[in-house]
Amino acid sequence: MEPLLQALLWGSVGFVLYVYLGYPLLLVLLAGVWGEKRPFSPQPNAQLPSVTLIIAAYNEEAVIATKLQNTLALDYPTDKLQIIVAADGSHDATPKIVQQFAAQGVLLSFTPLRQGKVAAINRAAAQAHGTILAFSDANNLYTPDTLRQLVAPFVDPAIGMVSGAKLIMRGDGALGDSEGLYWRYESQIKSWQTALGTTTGAPGEVMAIRRELFEMVPTTIINDDLYLALRLIKQGVNVHYTPLARSYERVSLTAKDEMLRRTRMVSGHFQLMSLGWQLLPLRRPLIAWHIVSHKYARPLVPLAMVGALIGNVGLLFINVDLFCVILFAAQVGVYGLAWLGNRGWVNGRLAYLPTFLVNSNRAALHGLCQFLCGQPIHQWQRVGRRKLKAKQPIS
Repeated sequence: MEPLLQALLWGSVGFVLYVYLGYPLLLVLLAGVWGEKRPFSPQPNAQLPSVTLIIAAYNEEAVIATKLQNTLALDYPTDKLQIIVAADGSHDATPKIVQQFAAQGVLLSFTPLRQGKVAAINRAAAQAHGTILAFSDANNLYTPDTLRQLVAPFVDPAIGMVSGAKLIMRGDGALGDSEGLYWRYESQIKSWQTALGTTTGAPGEVMAIRRELFEMVPTTIINDDLYLALRLIKQGVNVHYTPLARSYERVSLTAKDEMLRRTRMVSGHFQLMSLGWQLLPLRRPLIAWHIVSHKYARPLVPLAMVGALIGNVGLLFINVDLFCVILFAAQVGVYGLAWLGNRGWVNGRLAYLPTFLVNSNRAALHGLCQFLCGQPIHQWQRVGRRKLKAKQPIS
């Protein structure tokens, strides 16, 4: 029994450490030896490609006007920019607000029938005229040069999709600080991956794809952005990450809202994992390793955390070893700080890292249960959000 518990404990601890520390460290080494940094400068107006920016907006009356004002202020030639708001199924004032911007060239793609975000995006994409399709959400804002930076890497014909940087606005307390830290961590991983050829995904808030490479996404898919990226990579096309194309937004209203958002996202990860070899580029082993380590292994971390706790407790019942006691105390400390942080009894950096770690993995566990129970929801459920502030500092 003891050898099994030892294997469970150390296998679980090793898995968690590999996902959060081991894989990034290996990336640093590989990128340092074989990586190639390729900065792309924005092109002059005459050489810029035509772009269709598709904004997904379901019941976004609170933010859509701010989003469109921000979009119209982007530093991009108006004769080369088509703006489409995909507001399918919205039953608030979103369609009416969008129509108020019609004189400024904003197009409304709307049907009262709600079929989900993917169906709305597919319908809007069919109306696109640009050679580049860019995608955004209603609750995020771009810096003025974001579109120029986002399309710059397309001068390389090997690049089929470009991902920008998702930033979290400051001033929203521990929840915002922890979410901002997570996205800085993610951005660094994407930079190292890009130096080795391709990153493994793109946030749907700030990404672009060549129109000739865009194929309609199955409407049952939850994470359309990741699906598009993985499908292109499978075809041998590269996804480039540029930190200079910046999108910023506010964190969810509450920790519960953030958990609901992450639960849906992780359920979508498991959905894509279930497609198996359809999306894994086995002929590109380095990239396949990136995908497994970065996208497929991370949703399994909560299972390893549970395994580590069970193995640790089991070994303590068999033999009170000092190291096992210390490890158990560390686990209890992390979970305890997360419990206190969720109740607002402990604030600051002491609590927000454990709170974020535990909450994100709780959401992953819920996402797994949702997927296994056959409940993945492809229709986006809005969560509580804070009001957009165009001039709020970003992370």
